[in-house]
Amino acid sequence: MTDADAKQTLHWYLQNAREVLLWKLDGLSDYDIRRPMTPTGTNLLGLVKHCAGVECGYFGAVVDRPFSGEKELDWHEDDDAELSGIYATAAESRQQVTDFYRRVWAHSDATIQQLPLDTRGTVPWWPADRRHPTLHALLVHTIQETARHAGHADIIREAIDGAAGLREGVSNMPPEADAAAWKQHYDKLESIAASVGGEEGKYAPLPGALPRPGTP
Repeated sequence: MTDADAKQTLHWYLQNAREVLLWKLDGLSDYDIRRPMTPTGTNLLGLVKHCAGVECGYFGAVVDRPFSGEKELDWHEDDDAELSGIYATAAESRQQVTDFYRRVWAHSDATIQQLPLDTRGTVPWWPADRRHPTLHALLVHTIQETARHAGHADIIREAIDGAAGLREGVSNMPPEADAAAWKQHYDKLESIAASVGGEEGKYAPLPGALPRPGTP
């Protein structure tokens, strides 16, 4: 496989994960894309902002190609009390964050196109034995990071309004399954969990999740 072929394959997977992450915002209110959906505050717009920051670093300063617009968003770098920076501030609009992400894509894509895969960068926050990864390693790392958060976004979106799917135009869900069928499937899994774990009723469902059997 040539360098160009490897880049093309890796970039395809990166771009797919990027687009899925943004797609999970479609049709939701400004409240829903910001609302914390886990006890640690995970939220959809915050995931987009975080992934933008990841690319901004790994395909920017790490390989000596800093993205000039990096400081346009607040990365909470001066707040020692900040537990997690994975959120957009009230002053950062949906449009601002998503446009920033798309501009970072363009910068990243130019880096990927221009540099050989064996180009080495410097990641100061990585362990010493891994501190100078190749562009190839940075691509794999960023694909893994973006896909992981796209999976988070998939679950969060379903918990908000029930919407699910692999990517835009491809649901990857059984076409014959309606709400009643999914409720039956849910009840079956809940019954299995309760029979094995014996903890029926101990935990509250996620926001937007189907109610436990027998609950109003």
